[in-house]
Amino acid sequence: MFTVVARYRARPGEGGAVAATLARHSAATRAEPGCAQFVAYRAREDGDEFVLYEQYEDEAAFEAHRASPHFRSYVLETIVPLLVERTWQVLEEVPGAD
Repeated sequence: MFTVVARYRARPGEGGAVAATLARHSAATRAEPGCAQFVAYRAREDGDEFVLYEQYEDEAAFEAHRASPHFRSYVLETIVPLLVERTWQVLEEVPGAD
């Protein structure tokens, strides 16, 4: 499994526009063949902060997601101009003791 956590900080007051676009982006992403899970969260205490939890079958599925038309339209063209900060990192699962 390939896991990514992305963090967005919207410009002050732009959280509503980011949330509306993320709703459409989330639905399109969950329909991708290779997407195991995609959930967008909005901070309760600051409506301009977001965390995205993404899981894909493998890195190739993640790269296909980033190359998709909806990623370009929703994220790069619509959301990114509304942000003051955007970061993401790839995570590895910590194996549990059996």
